[in-house]
Amino acid sequence: MNRPVKILLVDDKVESLVALEAVLRPLQQHLFKAGSGQEAMKLMLRHDFAVVLLDVLMPGMDGFETAAHIKRLDQTRDVPIIFLTGTDTGSGAAFRGYAVGAVDYITKPFDPWVLRSKVAVFIELSRKTRILQEQAALLNPQTTFSERLKAVEEQLAALARNIPDDDGLREAVKELADRVAAMQAAFEAP
Repeated sequence: MNRPVKILLVDDKVESLVALEAVLRPLQQHLFKAGSGQEAMKLMLRHDFAVVLLDVLMPGMDGFETAAHIKRLDQTRDVPIIFLTGTDTGSGAAFRGYAVGAVDYITKPFDPWVLRSKVAVFIELSRKTRILQEQAALLNPQTTFSERLKAVEEQLAALARNIPDDDGLREAVKELADRVAAMQAAFEAP
C-alpha cells in the first residue's frame, strides 16, 4: 500500500547530503547516501530506487557520467534522475543533463518545498508501478492459485495494519483474511 520507497542522494559534499536528507526527511522514505558516482552505482545495483538526486559536479565520475552508466543498465535505466547543481552552468549543462536521461535539472539553492513536491511525484509513481507489477504477476497464467492466495493474504495483512480506528472494518478484514487463510490451507492439504 504505502510502503516507503528508496531514494538515492548522491553528492561529494557531506553538508549537501545532510541538507538533502533534512529536506526530504518529512516524506518518510528510505534515504540512501552516496559520496561519489562509483558508490552510487554500487548502491544502484543492490537496491531498487524510486528516484535519484544526483549532483552534477563531483570529482572522478561526475553526475553526467554517473547518469549515463545508470541509463545503460537494464536494471536501472528506468530510474528517474533529478540533477542538482551548485552553480548555474547555463542551458548547455541542463541540455546535457536531459540528453543523458534526467527528468529534471535544478540549480542550488532550491526551494525545499519544490524539491519535496517533485520527489513526491516519483514516490507515487514508484508505488503505482509496483502495484501494477504485482497485479500483472497475479494475472499471469503461470501464477499458481496458491501463489495468488498468498498474495491476497499479504495484501489483506497490509490493509489490516493501515486501518484507522474502526473496529467493525478491522473485524471484517480479519474475517476475510481468515477465510483466505482457510482456503489456502485447504488448497495445500494432501
